[in-house]
Amino acid sequence: MSSGSGKFVVGVDEAGRGPLAGPVAVGIILVAEDFDLLAEFPGLNDSKKLTEKARERIFEQVINLAEEGNEIQFSVELGSAKEIDEEGIAVVIKRLVATGIEKLFPNPGDGKVWLDGSLSAPVVYEQETVIGGDGKVPAIMLASVMAKVTRDRLMIELAQTYPEYELERHKGYGTKVHMEKLREHGLSDIHRRTFIHLD
Repeated sequence: MSSGSGKFVVGVDEAGRGPLAGPVAVGIILVAEDFDLLAEFPGLNDSKKLTEKARERIFEQVINLAEEGNEIQFSVELGSAKEIDEEGIAVVIKRLVATGIEKLFPNPGDGKVWLDGSLSAPVVYEQETVIGGDGKVPAIMLASVMAKVTRDRLMIELAQTYPEYELERHKGYGTKVHMEKLREHGLSDIHRRTFIHLD
């Protein structure tokens, strides 16, 4: 992959920081600096503000572009419930961010990393963290979509292995239904034990 200007933009966001079950996902997007993401992905926005259908459409479009290898590359890094319990969510996310950026963007001088919220890249990278960046910076928006769709699909798969928790409905978040199922069935090995306090 080459950029006409020789520079790249990297967007980073996470999905699944708060759920009680399943992994946390960090999405990383790499595009040429002059690549117009908003023109390529009409309606692009923070993944939470898009419909599931719109997220899926954008996700598949990114995969197709990445397979062509010319315009865009991406990675989604996952941290398990076990890792979250053992290391802490912040430590796991920081490691996933670093792993994903270094995988896609090994030469720090070739561009800039944009990160959402409280995320940070390894210090060797030029970077900017933007509060609410998943609704402001197109590369972060796209990273948020890749992270969320990857995680949602995985939770739907896990629902087949752990049907008693109805994961396909709540994706592991602490909804009323999920809490009721936890009280009924206890915790599985995909639950974050440090996140759950049953009365």
